[in-house]
Amino acid sequence: MEKLTTERNTESSAVVAQMSKLVGLRHAARGLHLAPTCEVQAPHAGPYPSAFRGRGIEFDEVRAYHPGDDIRHIDWRVTARTGSVYSKVFQEERERPVWLLVDAGATARFGTRRCFKSVAAAEAAALVAWAAHLQGDRIGGIALAPSDVRVLTPRVGEGSLFELLNAFSRATEREIAPISGNGLAEALGRLHERVRPGSRIVVFSDFYGLDEHVERLLGEIRRRSDLTCVLVYDPLEQAAPPPGRYRVSDGEHIRAFSSQDGEWREAYEATFAVRRERLATGCRPNGIGMLDLATPDDPAIALAPILDPRHTNRRHRRAA
Repeated sequence: MEKLTTERNTESSAVVAQMSKLVGLRHAARGLHLAPTCEVQAPHAGPYPSAFRGRGIEFDEVRAYHPGDDIRHIDWRVTARTGSVYSKVFQEERERPVWLLVDAGATARFGTRRCFKSVAAAEAAALVAWAAHLQGDRIGGIALAPSDVRVLTPRVGEGSLFELLNAFSRATEREIAPISGNGLAEALGRLHERVRPGSRIVVFSDFYGLDEHVERLLGEIRRRSDLTCVLVYDPLEQAAPPPGRYRVSDGEHIRAFSSQDGEWREAYEATFAVRRERLATGCRPNGIGMLDLATPDDPAIALAPILDPRHTNRRHRRAA
């Protein structure tokens, strides 16, 4: 098992999401696109087709003339052919705010492959942030650390993006005093208060805080926005270690356990399976996207369903 140190003066990229690494993901994001999976309804002009119909650059349809239609949009060919007046309708383009929530709480400070879950979440969020930034989105986020929740409202510009990446990096640093109560619920509550209709939201968490309150918040957020939940986990959570005797530590206390017993191993693995299935069960009926991200995974591959342009094109062709 890979040994991960948490000493601040000898911190590594396995324990803390280094700002240099998050900034460097800009190169990996080139060519990737964070495409919407629902219609955009934000009230500002921008580069995405919306549910609003009116003047814009993308032709939508021809329909019967309605009083008040701009006469410049009358389709004279169809009008002459049918004997009735028809208008061309265009889709307006709307801006899409992007929100990224990174859960770097106490349970995320664990990892046996490559890095802590908190680092994997921050790196994956940074990749999504760069992809959204490079296509002109306003980007904001919520950084959940063990001791606090930091909220950054979506803005345009590289300076605001760097501020967001720094917040993600800082959230992965070791802190002592944990938030009282459910930190994930508090972070989602802050998000619910601020998010506007039509926003694109991606939540990166191990979802140890998943309860009825969190499920309700996710459903309410999804009703107004395009939401994807990314379950971040370590392979040791999914599968019990090989039979043997192990010593583990939380940095202060040391305990020993045995993984020889078959029933113990089944119960161990069921804990993760039940948590994952509860999240999936809550996501499916609400139309919430769900992806898995293990700590050793390449985030560009794990997040391909929402970032890979080829996948996006296939989805849009099916929808058409």
